[in-house]
Amino acid sequence: MGKSYTGEMAISYADYLALDELLSLQRLRAKHSDELLFIVVHQASELWFKVLLHELEALIAQLRANDVAAALARMQRINALMRIVASQLSALDTLPPQRFAEFRSILGSSSGSQSVQFRALEALSGLRDEHFMHVLQEHGEIPPIIQRILERPTLQAMFDAMLQHHGVTLEELYTQSQQAPLYLLAESFLEYEQAFGLWRFLHVQLVERIIGPMTGGTGGTLGAKYLQRTIAQRFFPKLWDVRARIFAGGSAAGT
Repeated sequence: MGKSYTGEMAISYADYLALDELLSLQRLRAKHSDELLFIVVHQASELWFKVLLHELEALIAQLRANDVAAALARMQRINALMRIVASQLSALDTLPPQRFAEFRSILGSSSGSQSVQFRALEALSGLRDEHFMHVLQEHGEIPPIIQRILERPTLQAMFDAMLQHHGVTLEELYTQSQQAPLYLLAESFLEYEQAFGLWRFLHVQLVERIIGPMTGGTGGTLGAKYLQRTIAQRFFPKLWDVRARIFAGGSAAGT
């Protein structure tokens, strides 16, 4: 093998990506022809969740450093990743309910609600409400990674601190220049929340399409009924509130 420009032995594409190991992780238990698709979509989601958690941690460091430009650039990447996560669910729209029923039983007690990374994403994004905390405790002790996140400020709180550092209030942010970096960052947060909400909505639709709206979810969860409740959850309630107040004030002024 040749050497790279660093002087180290060149590494192959397959070795760098650990492809032999990666491609051996799709273990079909039911040997059903649709099972591979089901596994890959969920494994791919977990890989994207890993990237999102990594990017959100980098974002938090930039918020703490009051680096608005870097945080805005980071949010653009995060929002692009969220679009990927949401769009890949469409692959499972091709799985008819009768086909899923043929191998659903082999999933046993496993459920997407057990995804520690997804719960970590929700916590890191800012969920702290009673319903979310109840869901976290459904499967026993809260995982350490999530517990550590819960002890930290939310993204909304960190953005509030950034505004305070720059001597700007939310009301000023939404009534002054709409091209200011802080305003664009606030809008990117709402874009993130909308993308997350779209993922939730598409997930609800997918579950209803495959197992029905009144059917319990895999592993004894509430299925679509539970998922529908999550669509209204907010990561940035203050941003939504200030926009609503400004809109109401503008409407009142125009009447």
